[in-house]
Amino acid sequence: MQPASARTEPESAGRRRWLAAAALGAAGVALPGCVRSADVVRLAYIDPLSGPAADVGRNGLRTWQFLAARLNEQENPAGLRFEVAGFDNKGSPQESLHALRAAIDQGFRVVLQGNGSGVAATLVAAIERHNERFPQRDVLLLNYAAMDPALTRERCSFWHFRIDADTAMKTQALVTFLAQDTPWRRVALLNQNYAHGQQVSSWFRRKAEETGDGLRVVSDQLHPAFILRDFAPWVRQLRDSGAQVLVTGNWGVDLRRLFDSLEAEGIDLPVFGYYTHLPGIASRLVAYGRPMPVFQVGSSHTNQPGRLGLLMEAFARQHEEDLVVSSAYDGLVMLARAMARVGRSSATDLAREMSGMQFDGFDGPVVLRSADHQLQKGLYINRWQRTDAVHPRGADGTDHTFAPVRHFDGVAVSQPAQCGMVRR
Repeated sequence: MQPASARTEPESAGRRRWLAAAALGAAGVALPGCVRSADVVRLAYIDPLSGPAADVGRNGLRTWQFLAARLNEQENPAGLRFEVAGFDNKGSPQESLHALRAAIDQGFRVVLQGNGSGVAATLVAAIERHNERFPQRDVLLLNYAAMDPALTRERCSFWHFRIDADTAMKTQALVTFLAQDTPWRRVALLNQNYAHGQQVSSWFRRKAEETGDGLRVVSDQLHPAFILRDFAPWVRQLRDSGAQVLVTGNWGVDLRRLFDSLEAEGIDLPVFGYYTHLPGIASRLVAYGRPMPVFQVGSSHTNQPGRLGLLMEAFARQHEEDLVVSSAYDGLVMLARAMARVGRSSATDLAREMSGMQFDGFDGPVVLRSADHQLQKGLYINRWQRTDAVHPRGADGTDHTFAPVRHFDGVAVSQPAQCGMVRR
C-alpha cells in the first residue's frame, strides 16, 4: 500500500493546476485556446472556488464557460464570443468586494454571481456606488441563483438582473403542490441561518397561510451554515415534531450531511428541497441503498428536452458531472440579443435593452420584467426516482433521476412587483 501522501498527491497536483488556471483566468491572462479580439466579451464570475461551497461554485463556473463556448456560434446573433473568467470570493461578501474591484480594474463590465443572497446584496450596493461615481465604466450584475426576493423588491436595482426564479416564486409552486397534490399537512422547516435560509422559512410560512388548505408548520429550525458535521440532533427534533414532510433550502455540504443524518437515524420523511439537484446529492442518495422520498422545485429537470437537453448530455460527457445551472443558458441568450441591438460600449444601454426583454429561453418564452428585473418563467416539481423509458438520463451518473411530476407556468408562480427602481 502506498503512503497516504503518495496516494493523495495526484489529486492535490490536479487541484493546484486547476487553481493556477483559475487564477490566470481571473487575472485576465489568456488561457490556451482563448481568443482575444474586438469581438470578445469577457464576463466576470464571482463565486466560491475554494472553501465549503467550492464544489458548487466550480460547477457553476464550468457551466458558464461551457455554455458560452457552445452558444458563441449557434445562439449569438451579434457574432460575439463570450469568455468567462473565475474570481474566487470564498463565499464571503468582503472577498466579493475585492473580486469586484479586481474585475472592474481588468475591464470587466458584466458580473455573474449566484451563490449567496448576502453576497448578491453586497455586490449590488457596490455596483450602485461605482456606477454613480464612474458612469463611463458602468457595470451590471446577472444573478443566476441568489434567490432572496428582497433583491428585486426593496433592494431592487437598475443594474441587477435575476435570471432564475426567486424564493417567493419557488415557494409558491412548492406550497401549491403540497396543498393540491399530496396528503401531507404537517411541515417541518430546516434551513441554514443566513439570508436564503431565513427567506425560505418566512416565505413558506406566508404562502402556507395564504393557501387555506390546512398546511401547518410544526417545526422551524435554523442552523449555522457550513460548520455542522452531524445533523443528528436536528433531525431527531424533526421526528419528534410529528412532521409529515421536511422542507429545506440547504445546499452543498450542508444538504449532503443532512441526508447522511436522515439516513443514519432511519427517518423516511419526504424531503422537498430547492437544491437537491446540485452535484454530489444524487450519488449520495443512491449510496444509501434504499429509496429516499426526495423532491425538488426548480426551473428545469434532469431530462430537460430540446437544445438544453443536448447541452446537458455534452457537458456530462466532458466534465463527468451534471449541468445544473440552467439559468446560465437564458442569461447568455439574453446578453447576446441585447448586444446585437446596442453593442457593448455601455452597461447602461445594455441594461435598458434587457429590461423588459421577451425571448425564447431553454424552456420556452420568458420575459425579464422591467418593473423589477425579475425573470418570469415556469417551474417544475421534480421527484427522485429510477430512470425509465420516459426519463432515461440519470443524475450524477446514477441510475436515478429527478423526473418532473408537475409544471407551473410563469403566470401561476409570478409575484406582484414591489420595486421602486431608479431607472437610468
